[in-house]
Amino acid sequence: MIAMTLLSASAFAQTAREPEKGSAERKAIINALRIPVERDLKQKIVFNIDHFKTAGNWAFISGSPQTPGGGRPDYNRTRYRGAVDSGAFDNNFFALLNRVSGKWRVATYAIGCTDVCWLDWPSKRRAPVSIFPFTG
Repeated sequence: MIAMTLLSASAFAQTAREPEKGSAERKAIINALRIPVERDLKQKIVFNIDHFKTAGNWAFISGSPQTPGGGRPDYNRTRYRGAVDSGAFDNNFFALLNRVSGKWRVATYAIGCTDVCWLDWPSKRRAPVSIFPFTG
């Protein structure tokens, strides 16, 4: 039990870093995220990234999704249309990824948050707090 607690504590205390632009690691993480986001938004997407941190086998990315031409995605054909129409939607994304057996996988993501939708992800997913904004 003590060993498990120490292991969990060390995972939460890992030092965060930003993967270098153009690096294979950064590309692998972004490309892993692109698959479900493009499927969800039903269009090609590029990511305008505001925050990108990794620690150990975890990565957190946030920013805004854009079309390849740099515009705002068309949400009319997506499940987000109602939120957009009602004004309860911000053009943003937040994503938590985990590397398993050397491959990056999306643990969870959110689009259009009007609050801090990722607040419980560190504890819920056992991800290091240091990768999240305003925490490390």
